[in-house]
Amino acid sequence: MKRELLTAVGVLCMTAGVASASDSIQAYAHPTLFGSQGHALVTAENDVIVGGKIYKPCHVKTIEGKQNVVVGRFAKHMLGNMQAKMDKKRGALYDPKMPVLRSELAFLISEGLGLKNGDSTKYTDLSDGYWAKAEIERALTADVMIGYPDSTFKPDKAITKAEVFCTFAKLMNLEANESAPVLNGQTLKYVPDWAYKATNEVIASGLLSVVPNTDKVINDEYLSKEQVAYFISAMKRNFQIDLSNGVIGCASKYEPVAIKIKLSERISARTSNVNDTFTAKTTEDVTINGVCFPAGSTVKGVVSAVARPGVKKPGYIEVQFESIKNGDNCACFPKRLSSAQVDVMKNPNIVSRILGAPFSMVGRVAGVAGRTISEGAEVVANGVEEYGDNWSDAFVDTASLHPLKGLKSVGSSFITVGKGVYNLSKLAVSGTFGVLYEFVDECKYIIVPNTTNDSSLNPDEELTILY
Repeated sequence: MKRELLTAVGVLCMTAGVASASDSIQAYAHPTLFGSQGHALVTAENDVIVGGKIYKPCHVKTIEGKQNVVVGRFAKHMLGNMQAKMDKKRGALYDPKMPVLRSELAFLISEGLGLKNGDSTKYTDLSDGYWAKAEIERALTADVMIGYPDSTFKPDKAITKAEVFCTFAKLMNLEANESAPVLNGQTLKYVPDWAYKATNEVIASGLLSVVPNTDKVINDEYLSKEQVAYFISAMKRNFQIDLSNGVIGCASKYEPVAIKIKLSERISARTSNVNDTFTAKTTEDVTINGVCFPAGSTVKGVVSAVARPGVKKPGYIEVQFESIKNGDNCACFPKRLSSAQVDVMKNPNIVSRILGAPFSMVGRVAGVAGRTISEGAEVVANGVEEYGDNWSDAFVDTASLHPLKGLKSVGSSFITVGKGVYNLSKLAVSGTFGVLYEFVDECKYIIVPNTTNDSSLNPDEELTILY
């Protein structure tokens, strides 16, 4: 048990995706012996908390120097936006692991690259109420997708990976040969010779290295919605997108901007909250959009999501670096983040840890106690309601000349009481354990703060972030 208490570690996520108050997370992982939680407020992606456990996102970049710090969720935001726009009749088609449809490819390209409004189309199978009509028109106007000679677009038809590669090749101007395409030493299957050059352009871009399930990219005929979304996300991070001269050939490789910063305050999965703002100072001159920002310029960021750590539950924080300012000069960072690394790792000094601990300890203990009492009240309320229903059924069944059913309802009432006592006892033990856990965790932070270094960014830590 001691080991479990000492190894509870959070996960800090740094995201390049768009965050807002409506899709933030502030989940409290109630430390418990029984694997249940108190109350968890989750208003973002549902896969964050699964079966009472909090997981970090998959397929994300790890920050060098912080084992549990990850970046990159733009793809998930695009998929979430697509799912939200689909009506209920199309909900079953959303599964991100299923082959991408022509309509979905148009949506992801239009939304991912920010294509402008398109002209009305005359394709007979695109009704005014079709969920992706606007996005399809934008892709058609940009000339990255075309319809069929019979005046149909076939929006619900799965599009092969060869066709997807040809579509993306239109966006990039890369040198490529027309030999059979090879990825990771293996020849790609289901790629006809007419798509060789386009596929080799996509391989030359290096973007397929971040697409999930490389084996499926090589061996399957179709790409999934998820794989396409990650491809576009990687293109946004690693290519310069310039739409001023049209969409064809708009993506070109560029050298990312490196910004070296020193944190001015602590950001932690244990104590930070959604919408908390923080600042950092640049340690070297950096040029952004043609404007030079000297060392000492202020970088501002915001905490966009929080999930508290608990026993065997790695919590996490998502943060966004939003802007840089020096005097009257100010620039907003793009919504993409190529990579990040910790150059100098620091721990808060002992004085600051001792001064801050009493306040965070009281707050965290009060939070556990409050959620325990709240859940206990809910257990009692549900039990009283069920107990009343048991006796109501007992009298009704007996008066209706069904005494055996009435007797069964009486027996159920005793079971209801037993379940209530059991659940309240479990909550009492769980709450007591939770309070003890919070106390030990705070003491551990005071004595050995480096045990939580993977779940926080600390004052005076130096980072390099690449855009």
